[in-house]
Amino acid sequence: LYGDVAGGGAYTDSPDARSNAWRLAQGTPPDVAATLAMSLHDHSIGDALMDAVDRIDRAHVVGVMGGHDVARGSRTYEDAAKLGLALTRAGMTVVTGGGPGAMEAVNLGARMAAAPDELEDVLATLAAVPTFLPSVDAWARVALEVCERYPEGGGYGIPTWFYGHEPPNVFARRIAKYFSNALREDTLLQLCGGGVLYLPGAAGTVQEIFQAATPAYYAPEGTRIPPLVLVGRDYWTEILPAWPLLTALSAGRGMATAIHCVDTWADALDVLALPPSVTARE
Repeated sequence: LYGDVAGGGAYTDSPDARSNAWRLAQGTPPDVAATLAMSLHDHSIGDALMDAVDRIDRAHVVGVMGGHDVARGSRTYEDAAKLGLALTRAGMTVVTGGGPGAMEAVNLGARMAAAPDELEDVLATLAAVPTFLPSVDAWARVALEVCERYPEGGGYGIPTWFYGHEPPNVFARRIAKYFSNALREDTLLQLCGGGVLYLPGAAGTVQEIFQAATPAYYAPEGTRIPPLVLVGRDYWTEILPAWPLLTALSAGRGMATAIHCVDTWADALDVLALPPSVTARE
Protein backbone atom coordinates (compact mmCIF):
# COMPACT_ATOMS: atom_id res chain seq x y z
CA LEU A 1 0.00 0.00 0.00
CA TYR A 2 2.06 2.94 1.26
CA GLY A 3 4.91 1.42 3.26
CA ASP A 4 6.07 2.22 6.77
CA VAL A 5 7.46 5.55 7.84
CA ALA A 6 11.22 5.70 7.40
CA GLY A 7 13.81 7.96 9.00
CA GLY A 8 13.00 11.65 8.83
CA GLY A 9 9.27 11.05 8.72
CA ALA A 10 9.13 9.93 5.08
CA TYR A 11 7.23 6.91 3.80
CA THR A 12 8.18 4.78 0.83
CA ASP A 13 7.07 2.13 -1.65
CA SER A 14 3.99 3.76 -3.16
CA PRO A 15 3.46 5.87 -6.29
CA ASP A 16 2.52 8.76 -4.01
CA ALA A 17 5.72 8.47 -1.99
CA ARG A 18 7.84 8.06 -5.12
CA SER A 19 6.29 11.20 -6.58
CA ASN A 20 7.20 13.10 -3.44
CA ALA A 21 10.75 11.73 -3.49
CA TRP A 22 11.10 12.89 -7.11
CA ARG A 23 9.83 16.36 -6.14
CA LEU A 24 12.36 16.68 -3.34
CA ALA A 25 15.19 15.53 -5.60
CA GLN A 26 14.59 18.42 -8.02
CA GLY A 27 16.06 20.98 -5.65
CA THR A 28 15.12 24.64 -5.23
CA PRO A 29 14.47 26.04 -7.70
CA PRO A 30 13.84 23.00 -9.92
CA ASP A 31 15.19 23.04 -13.45
CA VAL A 32 13.01 23.96 -16.42
CA ALA A 33 12.10 20.38 -17.31
CA ALA A 34 10.95 19.56 -13.77
CA THR A 35 9.08 22.86 -13.50
CA LEU A 36 7.23 22.15 -16.73
CA ALA A 37 6.44 18.58 -15.67
CA MET A 38 4.93 19.72 -12.36
CA SER A 39 3.05 22.57 -14.01
CA LEU A 40 1.57 20.28 -16.68
CA HIS A 41 0.57 17.78 -14.00
CA ASP A 42 -1.18 20.45 -11.90
CA HIS A 43 -2.89 21.92 -14.97
CA SER A 44 -4.25 18.50 -15.92
CA ILE A 45 -5.42 17.82 -12.38
CA GLY A 46 -7.13 21.23 -12.30
CA ASP A 47 -8.92 20.55 -15.60
CA ALA A 48 -10.18 17.18 -14.40
CA LEU A 49 -11.27 18.63 -11.05
CA MET A 50 -13.19 21.48 -12.66
CA ASP A 51 -14.88 19.11 -15.11
CA ALA A 52 -16.16 17.10 -12.15
CA VAL A 53 -17.16 20.00 -9.92
CA ASP A 54 -18.77 22.03 -12.71
CA ARG A 55 -21.67 19.59 -12.55
CA ILE A 56 -22.33 20.75 -8.96
CA ASP A 57 -23.92 24.03 -7.90
CA ARG A 58 -21.03 25.86 -6.22
CA ALA A 59 -23.45 27.20 -3.59
CA HIS A 60 -23.70 23.59 -2.40
CA VAL A 61 -19.94 23.07 -2.06
CA VAL A 62 -18.53 23.55 1.46
CA GLY A 63 -14.85 23.39 2.32
CA VAL A 64 -13.62 22.07 5.65
CA MET A 65 -10.04 22.72 6.74
CA GLY A 66 -8.30 21.40 9.85
CA GLY A 67 -5.27 19.83 11.44
CA HIS A 68 -3.50 16.76 10.06
CA ASP A 69 -2.54 15.42 13.51
CA VAL A 70 -6.02 14.72 14.90
CA ALA A 71 -5.96 11.07 15.96
CA ARG A 72 -8.60 8.51 15.17
CA GLY A 73 -10.47 7.61 18.35
CA SER A 74 -10.37 11.18 19.70
CA ARG A 75 -13.44 13.32 20.34
CA THR A 76 -12.10 15.86 17.88
CA TYR A 77 -11.94 13.23 15.13
CA GLU A 78 -15.47 12.05 15.95
CA ASP A 79 -16.83 15.61 15.83
CA ALA A 80 -15.18 16.22 12.45
CA ALA A 81 -16.74 13.01 11.10
CA LYS A 82 -20.17 14.08 12.37
CA LEU A 83 -19.69 17.43 10.65
CA GLY A 84 -18.93 15.75 7.32
CA LEU A 85 -21.92 13.47 7.77
CA ALA A 86 -24.30 16.34 8.57
CA LEU A 87 -23.10 18.49 5.69
CA THR A 88 -23.54 15.67 3.20
CA ARG A 89 -26.97 14.69 4.47
CA ALA A 90 -27.98 18.35 4.10
CA GLY A 91 -27.19 18.13 0.38
CA MET A 92 -23.76 19.74 0.48
CA THR A 93 -20.66 18.45 -1.33
CA VAL A 94 -17.72 18.35 1.05
CA VAL A 95 -14.24 19.43 -0.03
CA THR A 96 -11.22 19.04 2.27
CA GLY A 97 -7.47 19.42 2.04
CA GLY A 98 -7.35 15.67 1.49
CA GLY A 99 -4.88 14.81 4.22
CA PRO A 100 -5.10 12.75 7.41
CA GLY A 101 -6.50 13.89 10.77
CA ALA A 102 -9.49 16.22 10.75
CA MET A 103 -9.59 16.19 6.94
CA GLU A 104 -9.82 12.41 6.86
CA ALA A 105 -12.58 12.47 9.47
CA VAL A 106 -14.68 14.91 7.44
CA ASN A 107 -14.32 12.81 4.28
CA LEU A 108 -15.20 9.72 6.32
CA GLY A 109 -18.38 11.40 7.59
CA ALA A 110 -19.32 12.31 4.04
CA ARG A 111 -18.83 8.69 2.95
CA MET A 112 -21.04 7.45 5.79
CA ALA A 113 -23.98 9.69 4.83
CA ALA A 114 -25.84 6.72 3.32
CA ALA A 115 -25.37 4.68 6.52
CA PRO A 116 -25.31 7.22 9.36
CA ASP A 117 -26.29 4.71 12.05
CA GLU A 118 -23.09 2.78 11.36
CA LEU A 119 -20.70 5.70 11.86
CA GLU A 120 -20.00 4.87 15.52
CA ASP A 121 -18.96 1.31 14.63
CA VAL A 122 -16.68 2.55 11.86
CA LEU A 123 -15.07 5.09 14.20
CA ALA A 124 -14.34 2.28 16.67
CA THR A 125 -12.78 0.18 13.91
CA LEU A 126 -10.50 3.00 12.78
CA ALA A 127 -9.44 3.83 16.34
CA ALA A 128 -7.37 0.62 16.37
CA VAL A 129 -4.84 2.48 14.16
CA PRO A 130 -4.92 6.07 15.46
CA THR A 131 -2.38 7.68 13.11
CA PHE A 132 -0.21 6.98 10.09
CA LEU A 133 2.85 6.81 12.35
CA PRO A 134 4.79 4.56 12.37
CA SER A 135 3.01 2.46 9.73
CA VAL A 136 1.20 4.17 6.88
CA ASP A 137 0.42 0.67 5.62
CA ALA A 138 -1.59 -0.24 8.71
CA TRP A 139 -3.30 3.16 8.75
CA ALA A 140 -4.34 2.86 5.10
CA ARG A 141 -5.32 -0.80 5.23
CA VAL A 142 -8.02 -0.37 7.88
CA ALA A 143 -9.39 2.65 6.01
CA LEU A 144 -9.50 0.76 2.71
CA GLU A 145 -11.46 -2.01 4.44
CA VAL A 146 -14.03 0.61 5.43
CA CYS A 147 -14.14 1.85 1.83
CA GLU A 148 -14.86 -1.67 0.60
CA ARG A 149 -17.90 -1.79 2.91
CA TYR A 150 -19.06 1.71 1.94
CA PRO A 151 -17.90 2.30 -1.65
CA GLU A 152 -19.91 5.45 -2.40
CA GLY A 153 -19.58 9.06 -1.29
CA GLY A 154 -16.82 10.86 0.54
CA GLY A 155 -16.70 14.20 -1.24
CA TYR A 156 -13.45 15.60 -2.60
CA GLY A 157 -9.92 15.67 -1.22
CA ILE A 158 -7.41 18.17 -2.60
CA PRO A 159 -4.00 17.42 -1.04
CA THR A 160 -0.51 18.55 -2.00
CA TRP A 161 3.01 17.17 -2.07
CA PHE A 162 4.06 20.35 -0.25
CA TYR A 163 3.12 18.22 2.77
CA GLY A 164 4.78 15.18 1.27
CA HIS A 165 5.23 13.39 4.59
CA GLU A 166 1.43 13.19 5.01
CA PRO A 167 -0.38 10.47 3.04
CA PRO A 168 -3.67 11.45 1.40
CA ASN A 169 -6.73 9.98 3.06
CA VAL A 170 -8.65 7.36 1.11
CA PHE A 171 -12.18 8.34 2.20
CA ALA A 172 -12.50 11.12 -0.38
CA ARG A 173 -14.34 9.81 -3.42
CA ARG A 174 -12.14 11.89 -5.73
CA ILE A 175 -8.60 13.01 -4.97
CA ALA A 176 -6.86 15.84 -6.83
CA LYS A 177 -3.26 16.12 -5.64
CA TYR A 178 -1.11 19.10 -6.60
CA PHE A 179 2.59 19.85 -6.56
CA SER A 180 1.94 23.57 -6.03
CA ASN A 181 0.43 24.26 -2.63
CA ALA A 182 -0.46 27.84 -3.59
CA LEU A 183 -2.37 26.72 -6.71
CA ARG A 184 -4.01 23.90 -4.79
CA GLU A 185 -5.26 26.20 -2.01
CA ASP A 186 -6.48 28.83 -4.44
CA THR A 187 -8.36 26.20 -6.45
CA LEU A 188 -9.83 24.63 -3.32
CA LEU A 189 -11.14 27.94 -2.00
CA GLN A 190 -12.60 28.95 -5.38
CA LEU A 191 -14.79 25.84 -5.34
CA CYS A 192 -16.42 26.55 -1.98
CA GLY A 193 -19.35 28.77 -2.84
CA GLY A 194 -21.25 27.45 0.17
CA GLY A 195 -18.60 28.58 2.64
CA VAL A 196 -15.47 27.35 4.36
CA LEU A 197 -15.27 25.93 7.89
CA TYR A 198 -11.97 25.98 9.79
CA LEU A 199 -11.47 23.37 12.48
CA PRO A 200 -8.51 23.75 14.86
CA GLY A 201 -5.22 23.33 13.02
CA ALA A 202 -1.72 24.74 12.79
CA ALA A 203 0.22 26.77 10.22
CA GLY A 204 -1.46 25.27 7.15
CA THR A 205 -4.95 25.98 8.46
CA VAL A 206 -4.00 29.52 9.49
CA GLN A 207 -2.64 30.11 5.99
CA GLU A 208 -5.92 28.90 4.51
CA ILE A 209 -7.90 31.27 6.73
CA PHE A 210 -6.04 34.31 5.47
CA GLN A 211 -5.83 33.08 1.90
CA ALA A 212 -9.64 33.23 1.93
CA ALA A 213 -9.72 36.45 3.96
CA THR A 214 -7.58 38.42 1.50
CA PRO A 215 -10.01 38.32 -1.48
CA ALA A 216 -12.87 38.85 0.98
CA TYR A 217 -11.12 41.98 2.28
CA TYR A 218 -10.69 43.41 -1.22
CA ALA A 219 -14.08 42.30 -2.57
CA PRO A 220 -15.98 45.14 -4.29
CA GLU A 221 -18.99 46.50 -2.44
CA GLY A 222 -22.05 44.34 -2.97
CA THR A 223 -20.07 41.18 -3.78
CA ARG A 224 -21.39 38.01 -2.16
CA ILE A 225 -18.74 36.57 0.14
CA PRO A 226 -19.25 32.93 1.19
CA PRO A 227 -19.23 32.42 4.97
CA LEU A 228 -15.84 31.90 6.62
CA VAL A 229 -16.48 30.09 9.89
CA LEU A 230 -13.84 29.43 12.56
CA VAL A 231 -14.91 26.47 14.70
CA GLY A 232 -13.61 26.42 18.27
CA ARG A 233 -13.88 29.84 19.88
CA ASP A 234 -11.29 29.23 22.59
CA TYR A 235 -8.81 27.86 20.08
CA TRP A 236 -9.13 30.72 17.57
CA THR A 237 -9.22 33.48 20.19
CA GLU A 238 -6.68 32.20 22.75
CA ILE A 239 -4.40 29.46 21.39
CA LEU A 240 -3.98 30.72 17.82
CA PRO A 241 -5.79 34.08 17.94
CA ALA A 242 -6.71 34.40 14.27
CA TRP A 243 -10.20 35.64 15.15
CA PRO A 244 -9.16 38.99 16.68
CA LEU A 245 -7.05 39.72 13.60
CA LEU A 246 -9.91 38.79 11.27
CA THR A 247 -12.34 41.05 13.11
CA ALA A 248 -9.85 43.92 13.06
CA LEU A 249 -9.31 43.50 9.31
CA SER A 250 -13.03 43.33 8.60
CA ALA A 251 -14.04 46.50 10.46
CA GLY A 252 -16.05 48.70 8.14
CA ARG A 253 -15.80 46.29 5.22
CA GLY A 254 -18.24 43.97 3.52
CA MET A 255 -16.40 40.91 4.80
CA ALA A 256 -17.54 41.74 8.35
CA THR A 257 -20.87 40.00 7.75
CA ALA A 258 -19.19 36.91 6.22
CA ILE A 259 -16.84 35.95 9.06
CA HIS A 260 -17.98 33.96 12.09
CA CYS A 261 -16.43 32.30 15.13
CA VAL A 262 -18.46 29.58 16.85
CA ASP A 263 -18.00 27.05 19.61
CA THR A 264 -19.00 23.76 17.95
CA TRP A 265 -19.48 22.09 14.60
CA ALA A 266 -23.25 22.18 15.15
CA ASP A 267 -23.07 25.95 15.61
CA ALA A 268 -21.21 26.13 12.31
CA LEU A 269 -24.08 24.36 10.60
CA ASP A 270 -26.45 26.96 12.03
CA VAL A 271 -24.36 29.70 10.41
CA LEU A 272 -24.82 27.94 7.07
CA ALA A 273 -28.59 27.83 7.78
CA LEU A 274 -28.86 24.09 7.24
CA PRO A 275 -32.08 22.25 8.16
CA PRO A 276 -32.49 21.59 11.90
CA SER A 277 -32.86 17.87 11.23
CA VAL A 278 -29.17 17.60 10.44
CA THR A 279 -27.86 19.89 13.14
CA ALA A 280 -28.67 17.77 16.17
CA ARG A 281 -26.26 18.41 19.02
CA GLU A 282 -25.85 14.86 20.24
